Amino acid sequence: MNHPLASLVGPLRYACRGDFAHLSTVKDLRGLLERAIAGATGVDAEALKHLRAALPHVDHPTPDRRKAALRRVVAGLKLSGVSLPEELAQVATSSPLEPTAAASSGEGRGEALPERVPEWKSTAPVPPPPGTRTDAPRAVVEGYLSPQAPRPGAVRRPNGPMLASAPAHAIPPARAPAAPAARVKPAPAPAPEEKPAGKRKKRTAKGQEESRAEAKLLSIAPRSGPLAIPLKTMGKRLGPRLLAALNKKGLRRVGDILFLLPRCYEDRRKLQTIAELMPGERGVTVGEVKMADFVPGRTGKRYFRAVVADRSGSIAATYFNAGPWLKQRFPVGKRLVLSGEVRASLSGREMAHPEIEPAEDLEGSSVHFNRIVPVYPGFERGDQRSFRELASVVSESYADNLEEPLPEGLRKKLELMTLPEALRFIHFPPGDADPEMLDRHLSPAHRRLAFDELFFLQLGMGLKRQGVKAEKGITFDVSAPRLEKARGALPFQLTGAQSKVIGELCEDMGHPEPMNRLVQGDVGSGKTAVAVVASLLALQDGYQVAVMAPTELLAEQHERTFRKLLEPLGFKVALVSASGPARRKREIREAVARGEIHLAVGTHALIQEGVAFEKLGFVVIDEQHRFGVLQRQTLMSKGVFPDVLVMTATPIPRTLAMTLYGDLDVSVIDELPPGRTPVKTRVFNDKQRARVYESVASEVQKGHQAYVVYPLVEESEKLDLEDATRGADKLRQVFPGVEVGLLHGRMKPEEKDLVMDAFRAGSIQILVCTTVVEVGVDVPNASVMVIESAERFGLSQLHQLRGRVGRGAAVSYCYLVANLARSSMESSERLGVMEHSSDGFVIAEKDLEIRGPGEFLGTRQSGLPELAVANLARDGDLLSLAQQEARRILARDPRLEASEHQGLVKALEERWEGRLALARVG
Repeated sequence: MNHPLASLVGPLRYACRGDFAHLSTVKDLRGLLERAIAGATGVDAEALKHLRAALPHVDHPTPDRRKAALRRVVAGLKLSGVSLPEELAQVATSSPLEPTAAASSGEGRGEALPERVPEWKSTAPVPPPPGTRTDAPRAVVEGYLSPQAPRPGAVRRPNGPMLASAPAHAIPPARAPAAPAARVKPAPAPAPEEKPAGKRKKRTAKGQEESRAEAKLLSIAPRSGPLAIPLKTMGKRLGPRLLAALNKKGLRRVGDILFLLPRCYEDRRKLQTIAELMPGERGVTVGEVKMADFVPGRTGKRYFRAVVADRSGSIAATYFNAGPWLKQRFPVGKRLVLSGEVRASLSGREMAHPEIEPAEDLEGSSVHFNRIVPVYPGFERGDQRSFRELASVVSESYADNLEEPLPEGLRKKLELMTLPEALRFIHFPPGDADPEMLDRHLSPAHRRLAFDELFFLQLGMGLKRQGVKAEKGITFDVSAPRLEKARGALPFQLTGAQSKVIGELCEDMGHPEPMNRLVQGDVGSGKTAVAVVASLLALQDGYQVAVMAPTELLAEQHERTFRKLLEPLGFKVALVSASGPARRKREIREAVARGEIHLAVGTHALIQEGVAFEKLGFVVIDEQHRFGVLQRQTLMSKGVFPDVLVMTATPIPRTLAMTLYGDLDVSVIDELPPGRTPVKTRVFNDKQRARVYESVASEVQKGHQAYVVYPLVEESEKLDLEDATRGADKLRQVFPGVEVGLLHGRMKPEEKDLVMDAFRAGSIQILVCTTVVEVGVDVPNASVMVIESAERFGLSQLHQLRGRVGRGAAVSYCYLVANLARSSMESSERLGVMEHSSDGFVIAEKDLEIRGPGEFLGTRQSGLPELAVANLARDGDLLSLAQQEARRILARDPRLEASEHQGLVKALEERWEGRLALARVG
């Protein structure tokens, strides 16, 4: 055994034996692993990465997390080429190195962390029920769809009041988006079979959270037709227990049941013996009840425990917070079928809250056995059977009442199921379906619904795009002399990428319709220079420019940059701020309104009621994802269809850009200016901080400067994080004779200005700060970025902070100091990505994969329908196909007037009500 990691096999074999029965007796396992990994030379880098990611959890106080980490370690050893005995190899097999969404949320094979995220959050298998409005008139106005076009110059908030100064084609809102949307045909309303009532189980915090979330997702109810039939009118046979559970989850109509999709599936086509059941997996078995009674738990509280056995062994069924009625369901000597997740306990195998059925049910046709069975989100195991029977009745009796929204030619071309077929397949898959593809939401039926979501999203985007192009805007003079004068204001040569993007901006600005363009560029790529040139083109034509930034620090920096470049050319620049003397603020706003100030820079202060422009023609929105849709809309409304340039230094993955900005033209600055040097990134644990300080001292001695970023301003009792205030005091002791400054968002503007001026001037060598420096701060002499508690930050935020250094010619460093004991596997993975990549777009793709699109850029503010089935990190190819087909249809029929497209019109109304006008501002 000459492999560098072979010495770990013995201790791991002992620790994992008997389903980790000896885990608590193995001492200093983490230290043993750390030493072995540190001395492992020539071992596969990928294997080492997984081993290091698992290390922080090997000594975690939670047993489940320790077990999950050890499974990861064994899998890493297998990947590295270590020869494993059979029992360890099985442990490795039960722990894939790349967990699925279900695994990461606590479902699947048991290697997930115990802090579980409901599956509907990560894999989004639960769309809202369909909107089925049949009474709303339809109209296409200026390329938009509208059930009732409001008065010109007004727009509604989704579910809110009218707002002034919006496009005339804005459409009124209704409800949250329906997915998938379809029309309904008449049908009878059979009632499901009665379910026996029983006492309600006490809801766990997790269950209550799922219920609340479901109610939010399923807030739309069909207004007419069979799918709008209230469930409570379906007769007493529905059962009071199930009806109460449905009401609590906001499921009140037949359509709600049809569009609540399963979160996962159990393969019950084959019964297992009890000996074949594997801990961490779901299984179905049959056995005879040997014992059933209430027994005392460790805390003294009683719980119900039944032992079921067959010839191969026995398993316990355990129920917590159960009533005395449960004992009647486990008569000793009766043969029962148990189904659920198997886990190991001190006394052997057990299932917590399994579904149980009489064994005689196996003989006949059943929705519960001899098939692939759906498991629905938010229902405890005892309610799954009742809901499954209801879903069976609804899907068989009502699915055919859905009218197919996709044109037949498109559906056949793409070989997509019909909508009724897809819903029946998803609720009760046929016998030859692939359970793994179903669980991963990659079945043909899931693909159909995912395509629906993405296609109608792109179709709505395409209509908005047409609407923008139809508006009458400003035709700017972008002739060669004007452009040359604008470029001449810059004291440096533009890169090829900057010149290309400016050319695209000129193309847009020279056309009569309003420009609506997004410019993406990695940290330090020179987006501000592009904005300066475009602003000068507008200024030379006599129009005012507004530049909106998310923070006062960034707004102040923009004001200094624009003032320095534009005032020598005769254009006046001012900062519109919410802070400062009232008289000064009033004077600036009056000057903006009179047109005396040509370019106004500000934060949210720009969109306040008291700010007006004489002739606003060009709007620049920096770090646009920090602003809500209505805020951006309000700024645009201060001009008459101004050209809009939105910029972001947060690289956006292609799939997310296509979704969020399908109506925007997108430009990318994919080249750094000359003189910028790559930043070397290293991850350290908090016990290695002294090495970080040595590097900081070395850079300071060379005349360079450093940032030290903390996640908190002051000490928090709830979070064990070192705050910036204490950090500054400590660093003053660590670096005697070095000037240490403190900067955070709670300081007054004049205090922040003094600190930043001193840092820029070099009189402050080390700046201790919070994420207030995340964007826009430009100090070329700073060569070190230290990020404390780095495990607390997201990937994009870490990348933004790292971008504050490397802005000069000196070699720069970023040190990520993490508390590994507090880190999750996900945060360890994030830090590893930062260490090995400096490409913002690679990082953004990984961030989307880890966090999902809902959190990536705050897409809840985007004004777009939420995706319930499609997954942007997974369905990039489907998104491209959806966009291609949507644009092809609009190219042929821009106003969707053809008879074959009326189903599309109806579906768009249901999905986009109240959103088409607002979302156009990016």
